[in-house]
Amino acid sequence: MPMDAREIEAMIREALPDAQIEIRDLAGDGDHYAATVTSAAFRGKSRVQQHQMVYGALQGRMGGVLHALALTTGVPQD
Repeated sequence: MPMDAREIEAMIREALPDAQIEIRDLAGDGDHYAATVTSAAFRGKSRVQQHQMVYGALQGRMGGVLHALALTTGVPQD
């Protein structure tokens, strides 16, 4: 069963409460999403570390329930 965009957003927000999150369903099938996540928690972290933080928030669902997630991360502009 595919994941809903709201569920993805809620899981990310739980791990990164300050995050600005935009989720787009790329294929309309609930399996292929793009997400843009901006959080102060990413400050000082490499892009790989930022992505690992988001994937960690998804609690192992990547590659299973959530088939594909194109991820863009960054820190807020001051």
